Amino acid sequence: MKIFFAATPFRPFSTSSGSRKSQLSRLQRYGRYMSSPTEAYGDTGLANQSKPLTSPLPRIRNVPAEIARSWLLVPATQPATFDAAVASRADAVVLDIEDAVDPSHKSSARSDVIQWLQNGGEAWVRINDASSDFWADDVAGLRGTPGLQGVMLAKTESAEQVKETYHRLDGKTRVLALVESAVGIEEANNIARAEGAFRLAFGSGDFRRDTGMAADREAMAYPRAKLVVASRVGNLPGPIDGPTVGTNHPILREQSAITVSMGMTGKLCLQSDQTTVINEVISPAPSDVVWATDFMADFNARGGVIRDGSDLPRLGRAEKILKLALAFGVQPAS
Repeated sequence: MKIFFAATPFRPFSTSSGSRKSQLSRLQRYGRYMSSPTEAYGDTGLANQSKPLTSPLPRIRNVPAEIARSWLLVPATQPATFDAAVASRADAVVLDIEDAVDPSHKSSARSDVIQWLQNGGEAWVRINDASSDFWADDVAGLRGTPGLQGVMLAKTESAEQVKETYHRLDGKTRVLALVESAVGIEEANNIARAEGAFRLAFGSGDFRRDTGMAADREAMAYPRAKLVVASRVGNLPGPIDGPTVGTNHPILREQSAITVSMGMTGKLCLQSDQTTVINEVISPAPSDVVWATDFMADFNARGGVIRDGSDLPRLGRAEKILKLALAFGVQPAS
């Protein structure tokens, strides 16, 4: 029996369907589908991410947080750098009042962040963990603050911590659960299903300190896979990988490719110059856009008829690649 789909030509780079603002608005509605963990883009594999593009991707503003690739952590003790961070190529900026701030400076750093947000700034804020002495003041101070895009809850180890943070804020603010311990990894499924949970992120450095595990790909495969599976179980967007420390961009590129291969769809970073590499590697490769465009052209040319069991998975990948290419400004390889 043949299965027919109402297929119409897909024009990933057309502007005839509205302004970029309206296109991004529609992308937000598709965010969870587009950023859900999946196999490597297209049929061309990880090798596409191993070499820099001949020209950098365009700087994109207002990328929906569901599909944000680069998450730039900025110490809250450096308010003079906040505007520059927002002006960078980071998809999301996170003002850090947790690990980046000495306990003696927590209060002043929190006040600086709140003042900047109240004066028109927009960013995420990494708050202290729910078991700390600073968490209650963090959520009380940030509650209802204009410009707060969401909070990153440090050292999340239970669904209850996410739920309590969500309700203490206002029951509307997004909570990104940063998982940084063995307990957190083993509780990842419950955390992902918690009320208020928006995305999961991997605090790889603290996780290694907690477990004594190495930083290599094999050792980190288990916790990464746990977060990817948990995100799927909780119907969340793909998780955000931990940062790469240092200024060696070839290493950053290699580790970002591992992020993609594991099914993660974002990556934390500590320096603004890392965002260009992260955005490029986590975006569909131009060759994948060519593959997706060709597949959709062939699929539509035959009236959207499913020929065999491989068509539906490839159709899903092609649609996802083209939507992400539109969101990130990726052009097909010439």
